[in-house]
Amino acid sequence: MDLKGMIRIIPDFPKPGISFKDITPVLKDPCAFKQAIDMLASRLAGLDFDLIVSPEARGFTFGAALAYSMGKGFVPVRKAGKLPFECVRGTYKLEYGVNTLEMHKDAIRPGQKVVALDDVLATGGTISAVANLVEQVGGKVEAVAFLIELAYIPGRQNLKRYNVVSAISLDS
Repeated sequence: MDLKGMIRIIPDFPKPGISFKDITPVLKDPCAFKQAIDMLASRLAGLDFDLIVSPEARGFTFGAALAYSMGKGFVPVRKAGKLPFECVRGTYKLEYGVNTLEMHKDAIRPGQKVVALDDVLATGGTISAVANLVEQVGGKVEAVAFLIELAYIPGRQNLKRYNVVSAISLDS
């Protein structure tokens, strides 16, 4: 199945000049969704880690399914004010604004190994914020992983200190 061909491109969303990569066609097709999770699992198979940490909203979809598939724990990272317990917080820049993410302080024990996973790697801002939250509580980021890498944006270069894993690469 051609997952790359299933990704819908929405020009000028959420603002002019941004080319949004819509993964909902992959999600609604059970075979495509399974293939996406299987591809990510195969790329992470040799890595020693305990947890998958993913930001809302689209990262949750892949992170939770992948954690289940690989027999790992899942840690959600949410927008500010959405988690009920004590949190660590990080603010970062998006291609089109600023955002703040939070994670429960006790979600990761010191020394636990994690994979930070999101749906798309563009500039790397979101996943850097997630990795910083993991490191604030003493976790170790073994890899940052993505279903889609936008190879024409320097996200990988912005994540040089991490092992970057992606299932699909888009050149434009």
